[in-house]
Amino acid sequence: MSKPVLYIFGPSVWATVPRLAVEELGFSEDAIEEKVVNLGEGANFTPEFLKLNPNATLPTLVADGRSYTTTGQVTKYLVNHAPKRVTPGTAFIDKIHEDKYDPNFPLLLARNEEEAKAAASGFPLVFLQNRHNALEKHSKTPEAAEFKSFYDEKIRANAGPLAIFKGEAPEEAKQSFFKQSTTHWEVLSSFILNDLPVILPESGFLGGPTPGEDDFHLGGWLARIVFASGGTAGKVGYKSLEKELKQPVPPKVAAYWAAWNERPSWKKIYADGLH
Repeated sequence: MSKPVLYIFGPSVWATVPRLAVEELGFSEDAIEEKVVNLGEGANFTPEFLKLNPNATLPTLVADGRSYTTTGQVTKYLVNHAPKRVTPGTAFIDKIHEDKYDPNFPLLLARNEEEAKAAASGFPLVFLQNRHNALEKHSKTPEAAEFKSFYDEKIRANAGPLAIFKGEAPEEAKQSFFKQSTTHWEVLSSFILNDLPVILPESGFLGGPTPGEDDFHLGGWLARIVFASGGTAGKVGYKSLEKELKQPVPPKVAAYWAAWNERPSWKKIYADGLH
């Protein structure tokens, strides 16, 4: 039987979840094959990849003759087939994956003219333009015909923020995007200030003294949110969140961050910095 193939991209927040899991679950180094799909170049939009995952998302896992196409499915498979047992996941996993807590949007949002100008000269514009180019290119190939509705929807959804950062959007659309961006950070801040302190233990992890399945998801999510706020790896890297929260990070969240920073898995995955 061939080994499982895990499709990842280093900077991807959700692809980091199974990467943390692999490190924590005791798999041997050659137990799982990793293949990189460059999201920055829109490689996930090729018809070939869409045949593996019609959502064009990472992580994707091919194992036992089938594809696992969501972060939850991929990580659950790893937990169920791991040499090491950990606390299984709960309904929290579905919660952290709700759209309102999306950890990708903070890298692409803009709440005002100043942030929009910065986005237009940095990563957001480049990323969205690359997505647009890839979608247009791959959608025109003969192999793409069966995925026409997918390409049409993705091109439409990408066009809105791309037009804003290129200075081509109507004022009404731009102001709506600013409002959406502001609301998103407010929701994230409320989750960190109000929800996490209730959910998190006084010390350790949701899964106990060592990370469990829920923690793989929350750890990757929190690292991205800290990164989006300008934070860095390390025990006090989370303090960058305070400019968004407008108050100190709750003690339980700080303790949780510190606990992850002690793990060899965390040190390995974020050796080159947060993402």
